[in-house]
Amino acid sequence: MLNAILGLLAVITAGFSTVYVKDFKQHRDKNKNKIFKTGIFIGFITDFLDAIGVGSFATTTGILKLNKNINIPDKLLPGTLNVAHALPMIVQAFMSLNSISVDLLTLVSMILSAVIGSWIGAGIISKLPEKKVQLTMGVALVGTAILIVLGQVGLMPAGGNAMSLSGSKLVIGIVGNFILGALMTAGIGLYAPCMAMIALLGMNPKAAFPIMMGASAFVGPIASTKFVKEQAYEREVSMGITIGGVVGSILALLFVTNMPVYWLKWLVVAVVSYTAITMFKAALSKNEILEFEQIS
Repeated sequence: MLNAILGLLAVITAGFSTVYVKDFKQHRDKNKNKIFKTGIFIGFITDFLDAIGVGSFATTTGILKLNKNINIPDKLLPGTLNVAHALPMIVQAFMSLNSISVDLLTLVSMILSAVIGSWIGAGIISKLPEKKVQLTMGVALVGTAILIVLGQVGLMPAGGNAMSLSGSKLVIGIVGNFILGALMTAGIGLYAPCMAMIALLGMNPKAAFPIMMGASAFVGPIASTKFVKEQAYEREVSMGITIGGVVGSILALLFVTNMPVYWLKWLVVAVVSYTAITMFKAALSKNEILEFEQIS
């Protein structure tokens, strides 16, 4: 069954890669080569960190907002994050799915629910006006920062020893991953909330790795295909991040196993919090402009 899952993932990956590369070749702006090269560096750093357990969506958002040379409209950020990190997440999944054994019914059902949630979520997010995207991402970033802080101070649920779910707990897990899959398309990473949910359901937190990585690997290309077709992403920086991210993921998983990330996670909290504030400020300022225009 696991081989069948990996085979299906390979087919989906090939389909997404074809759509992604074709769109990039047809519409590439060579005047943005500097942005493309910067994207390679960003992807290497963020997906290296993702592979060792820090996460990539929040860190990428923070770096993109802090880098004044990359001007991506906030409306395109969710699509850019999903498209850029889809292939690096798949690399991580292929290298990690065989390492931890989880009940196949639990694994497959939770991956499938996340995929369905992402497909629906991508269709909604890609059509949202910029102000709503900014507010959604602001909330998502705050949620991510809170989960990281809870983990840092030891307040995350410890979980149990189970490697499977059944009955009502399985239903809750399926519904929960459906919601997390949809939220992933808005720019919130799956890892921290998925681990929290699994621990609350009494599973071994280690079970989060194959579930999260498997779900991300399927969610990424499926949601991203929709973002590409909707032209709801920034091509040059996305492709750069993808290339750098694949290399960073491979190096991290091959050579880094127990890198201390405690202080690094506090730095991520600071960057994510700052980015969330800028998102809220941008959304609120747009609100004020619209109200002024309506009055005048």
